Amino acid sequence: MTRILLTGRNGQVGWELQRALAAPATVIALDSSQLNLADPDAIRRTVREIRPDIIINPAAYTAVDKAESEPELAMAVNGIAPGILAEEACRLGVVLVHYSTDYVFDGTKVSPYTEDDTPDPQCVYGRTKLAGEQAVRAAGGKHLILRTSWVYGVHGGNFVKTVLRLARERDELRIVADQSGAPTWARDLAQATLSAIAVWQKKEWDDSLSGLYHLTATGRTNWHRYAEEIVRLARKYDTALAAKPLDIRAIATREYPTPARRPANSTLANDKIKNAFGIALPEWQDSLAECMRLLYEQPHAR
Repeated sequence: MTRILLTGRNGQVGWELQRALAAPATVIALDSSQLNLADPDAIRRTVREIRPDIIINPAAYTAVDKAESEPELAMAVNGIAPGILAEEACRLGVVLVHYSTDYVFDGTKVSPYTEDDTPDPQCVYGRTKLAGEQAVRAAGGKHLILRTSWVYGVHGGNFVKTVLRLARERDELRIVADQSGAPTWARDLAQATLSAIAVWQKKEWDDSLSGLYHLTATGRTNWHRYAEEIVRLARKYDTALAAKPLDIRAIATREYPTPARRPANSTLANDKIKNAFGIALPEWQDSLAECMRLLYEQPHAR
């Protein structure tokens, strides 16, 4: 029976993965209270005790702005821990699946970024996530590094829930319109991860499939249009919001300064994972609509 070690079980992607991982696999899903990724010895000890067949690591330090004032902690969790997990996976001869971010790029490219583009992160979060990618590759074992962007879901805090809360509380929302990317549903990421693992297993863990892949929803938008779509969908379910006048105003990044610098273009090209694994995520609007339906019609799903 396959044993899977899953970190970050209470995060958006980890929560979905824990529910998607099917029997007969044995899933050992841990949160930060059970596995402190800032403690290298704890990581090694946990992996050696569990002896998993697959390690999936969606856990991360994701407080982008706070990372500017906590660079050491962010580096421990995002940069060093993935390397230790990769070393332990290599020692056991098993696969590591690790997640990274669009924030490894500076955002100056006009077209979508490919896996061959040179990273140039502009914030601590991006630099630590890039360090994690590099550490996983340096370990030399079988791995999938899945770069994604703008993750949201039914579980945990995210942009969707923030917009819904502010739309109920305020008459005007000011949303950045000069940053583009692809909102990606955590559930789609989880399902795609399992599909990739299944394909790779059938190919007997062919070394040629090991590596870095971009994995985001299809399509492209900006934060302002994303917020407009969230509110439009919410008005189908929320009568009070449907009757409420709401001004969703587009603003420039300079009008909403933050400690961490965000890339203006976060769009990632997904051709490589489609060609290698046959995986393509739905259009971002379609997945958002389904997630919103679950938020309103099945609140217990959170």
